[in-house]
Amino acid sequence: MQLCTLKSSKGLEDFIMQSRPLIPMQKLDAYIVAKEIAKRVHEAKIRDTELRDQTTRAAKSCFLTLCEGLPNDGVAMRRKYFTESHNSLHEVVGAIDLAEAIGAVDSDIASGVQALAFRLKGMLRALLR
Repeated sequence: MQLCTLKSSKGLEDFIMQSRPLIPMQKLDAYIVAKEIAKRVHEAKIRDTELRDQTTRAAKSCFLTLCEGLPNDGVAMRRKYFTESHNSLHEVVGAIDLAEAIGAVDSDIASGVQALAFRLKGMLRALLR
């Protein structure tokens, strides 16, 4: 791990890590794809306020409940969290599909989210086994 030192405008030293260490779950495809879905939904700036709120919350929930489930060793807890993440993923897909249908989001953005959702769905189903 390399650190570099930068002087701030106030003359204080700030240490900024050039490459931050990751915990194992952050390297998993499911984690990466769920995070990308949440990022794209956030950046989509859905033009319908209610749908934007619903889709953003569902995308965040999908990612965060996956994160809650990954470190658990117990089958029941993993099933609980992965089921919640799976359900939130379907909410994201429905909301982004509706947003596209009513012209509140561009088709290319909706298609990108849909493609990622298709990938994540398979990963979540595998985690549920």
